[in-house]
Amino acid sequence: MVEASADNPDTRQSLCGADIATLDDALRQAGVPDKQVKMRRQQIWSWLYTHGVNDFDAMHNVAKAVRAGLAEKFSLARLRVGDAQYSDDGTRKWLFRLHDGHEIETVYIPEAGRGTLCISSQVGCTLACRFCHTGTQRLVRNLTAAEITGQLVAARDALDDWPTGSASNSDARKITNVVMMGMGEPLYNTDNVIAALNVMSDGDGLALSRRRITLSTSGVVPDIARVGGETGVMLAISLHAVRDDLRDELVPLNKKYPIADLLDACRAYPGLSNARRITFEYVMLKDVNDTDADARELVRLLAGIPAKINLIPFNPWPGSPYVCADWPRIEAFADIVNRAGYASPVRTPRGRDIMAACGQLKSQSVKETAAAKKMAELAARKLQRPVA
Repeated sequence: MVEASADNPDTRQSLCGADIATLDDALRQAGVPDKQVKMRRQQIWSWLYTHGVNDFDAMHNVAKAVRAGLAEKFSLARLRVGDAQYSDDGTRKWLFRLHDGHEIETVYIPEAGRGTLCISSQVGCTLACRFCHTGTQRLVRNLTAAEITGQLVAARDALDDWPTGSASNSDARKITNVVMMGMGEPLYNTDNVIAALNVMSDGDGLALSRRRITLSTSGVVPDIARVGGETGVMLAISLHAVRDDLRDELVPLNKKYPIADLLDACRAYPGLSNARRITFEYVMLKDVNDTDADARELVRLLAGIPAKINLIPFNPWPGSPYVCADWPRIEAFADIVNRAGYASPVRTPRGRDIMAACGQLKSQSVKETAAAKKMAELAARKLQRPVA
């Protein structure tokens, strides 16, 4: 087989991240008879997602002719790492370059006894939430299901998190949890997100517990019940305000799906119970949404919903109009919510030094372009000439 290079790029479709239907189609294209497709798919599924192989020849229980047929038309190429950054607190952030040159960011957060991977669903975002850095990047496109699943596969590669590596059993796995909280709004890419989450939670493959997968939405009300019914994953709501006028400003999607409609959808979430609570995310913005009255109204709004409330200290980014609420104010807010019977942990900011914390993600290519533009503007002013 000819090796791929800059002069001779590999144009084969990668099966890394593929779902069942895609693998079945690939096997048929490789000449596998219909009566053998299910058996061969089960074999390849295991090699891809239980063992993490990246070469068809490593699939030793798959017939040589089948391996050759697949390798002729397909590859097992991973998402390409364009950049990797490491925080002082152990957080890692990867910039992945996609086949069309666009980029996304994925973050790994290690903690005692667990490790969480924050996965993106879109290149950019269309919601323009005022406190979120990603919202300043225009939406380019949805990620495919394979690109979403591929972030988990690539992260397991980077962390040596397959059974043949340092993770010999599930108890030793570095990635134990996945959160759909990266770039983009998952429920504006619902079909691909559902397909990817079902690959991640398949017990014969990547085998993440559905209770260890959380999808965060800003409130795309019509698809909330669907994602719960078709995936069984946990739900998080990016709430951030208790009044429609303020949430209209912070989360413009609220103008389409106001708080009352959003909470009705939460109450109807499939499987909701005290054992499967909804997480409400609430970023703490100084003199904006951090008063005692806000805390009491939050408690009133969530009455009857099995819930916990994640209080998120605002993570600054260049050009943001907000600052983080003072720590005593955050503690006072949390105390009111706690006394009402809701768990309200204050999320410890992780990865701030590499812009990997909540609300800070933005493709490096966009950052570089903006920086270059700013430098050009400064240079133009010095030369007293217009910028093209």
